[in-house]
Amino acid sequence: MTDMTAIIEPLHSRFATCEPDHEPATALTLLSHEAILAISGPDAERFLQGQITCDISRLPVPGSTPGARCNPKGRMQSSFRLLRSEPEHYLLALEQSLLTPQLADLNKYAVFFRKARLEDASQHWCRLGLWGEQAGRALEQAGLAVPETTDIPSQTAQGLVIRLSDGAYELWLPADKAPAVLEQLCQQATAAHLNQWLLRQIRAGIGQVMGPTQESFIPQMLNLQLQGGVSFRKGCYTGQEIVARMQYLGKLKRRMFRLLLAGTAIPPPGTLIVERDSGKPIGELVIAARTTQRVEMLAVLQKDAAQYATLSLADADGPLLTLADLPYDHELAATETDNASE
Repeated sequence: MTDMTAIIEPLHSRFATCEPDHEPATALTLLSHEAILAISGPDAERFLQGQITCDISRLPVPGSTPGARCNPKGRMQSSFRLLRSEPEHYLLALEQSLLTPQLADLNKYAVFFRKARLEDASQHWCRLGLWGEQAGRALEQAGLAVPETTDIPSQTAQGLVIRLSDGAYELWLPADKAPAVLEQLCQQATAAHLNQWLLRQIRAGIGQVMGPTQESFIPQMLNLQLQGGVSFRKGCYTGQEIVARMQYLGKLKRRMFRLLLAGTAIPPPGTLIVERDSGKPIGELVIAARTTQRVEMLAVLQKDAAQYATLSLADADGPLLTLADLPYDHELAATETDNASE
């Protein structure tokens, strides 16, 4: 039997010395902040359909989509990138600290679906992020195919590649093939710190549930419906009634914004965002990463207060924050205008 730990650990060490602020023209990073939950078997689709926000019945093989799992109150227990790698095999990449509690909770329901198997598959896969000028050439040289369509993976014997909305690629490599593929990739791409990937994620407006923010947000607060991560036609799933009500009644009072902070100290998820004059909390931080001169972050804020208030981090005496744009601001504004008129 192959010792997966012996394969994975050297891959981690290869990225350990990367500088957080250095971004090469073509960059490659290890997505070490996430673990992989596998659900497989003849009952896997039926089981998952009742648990998650996205509609996997319409997903091709291979196929990929963002999604979330909610509690009965519609609060997100996890968010993830889902990969359907085979007809009865699904892989969910989610933040590391969420895997164990999500696996334990899902197993409570899986007992009613005897032909669905759940397991931690993190050691069987190596996930990489790739972007930049020579990204396509790097993929081809490593025996990987460049996907033609966003969220529809390409697949070769070496692994799967997902094209993301911001033009970057997410690579899913079987662990035993990863070392050889990585050597080929590094002929065109330079190893980069995970911070650079998270910075791209923030600028693309892609939020993520972390351990400290588990059950803090409903999917629309992270703008997940704009990223194809919520289906409003698939039928019932846990939390579906609350999620649908927020969508159709237009009562969403908080959503995700992008903020800028001077300096390079990265605050943790869950840090409060405060209205400076009153000292009143109006939101919390979702995810943050840094550049050489500032920190960029996504935070869920009260919509009205975010537009007019002077914002600070943590408390009324904390550093000032500045609102920045999101790539889908126009679409968000149009959606909110439609809801307001109904």
